[in-house]
Amino acid sequence: MEFTTDIFSAFDKKWALLTAGTIDKFNTMTISWGGMGTIWNKPAVTVYVRPSRYTFGFMEESEYFTVSFYPEEYRKDLALLGRLSGRDGDKLAKTALKAFEVEHGVSFKGAECTLVCRKLYSQSLEKAGMLPEIAEGSEREDVHRMYIGEVVEIIK
Repeated sequence: MEFTTDIFSAFDKKWALLTAGTIDKFNTMTISWGGMGTIWNKPAVTVYVRPSRYTFGFMEESEYFTVSFYPEEYRKDLALLGRLSGRDGDKLAKTALKAFEVEHGVSFKGAECTLVCRKLYSQSLEKAGMLPEIAEGSEREDVHRMYIGEVVEIIK
């Protein structure tokens, strides 16, 4: 497996879609928080999801998830997918993205790259472990849950 990217801008500047579930029942959301590296001698991706997000239940129930990256032409679609909730209807229908099944998950036509990840670990972040200025600056009580996934496949 080979994947080359600027890991400091892949999430923050380009954004990505985090998707969990099966082709028959899934949800996707735009993420701008995440990381890539190695843990337990495995290539890994770390993503963060608030419990209030519709995708959270899919992440909790799924053994696998995908993270996919898109060219700039999909920026408006990713913005819409980050703003709307799948709880309220088919938000994907309002975009140019078309879902397709991959082994262990879902991706979308137009993706530059999709990382298929097997969930290795998850844990809710706690305000008590944050620097005071970060904890105090967080207005919300539903603190993110961290998921670490082993990258088992890279689809380009």
